[in-house]
Amino acid sequence: MPECIQNCGVEYAFKRIGGKYKGRILWHLSLKTVLRYGELSRTLPDITTKMLTQTLRELEDDQLIIRKMYHEVPPKVEYSLSDTGQELIPFINHLHDWGKKQLDIDLQQVKNCSE
Repeated sequence: MPECIQNCGVEYAFKRIGGKYKGRILWHLSLKTVLRYGELSRTLPDITTKMLTQTLRELEDDQLIIRKMYHEVPPKVEYSLSDTGQELIPFINHLHDWGKKQLDIDLQQVKNCSE
């Protein structure tokens, strides 16, 4: 393992949850508990099928989500947070609150400029 990752928890954490979609997938799973592939796809309309599949595999490989496959026709697959994934939710909630606050500030500044 590279020394920078061994010595820096932030590097390691963002390696596992960084990117455009991982945090958003974890957030949506925290709100609904269990989501199927199609539901996740609808909650992230800007993601391609390939990217969603890849991101879900990475989250599963990092043991942040659980993939449960039902052997039926048509195939049914459900995704949920693992215990490790659940540990991230307070931090994601904090990011959500911070993001909303910053967005409100930015929108207020835009409103003030247009008046």
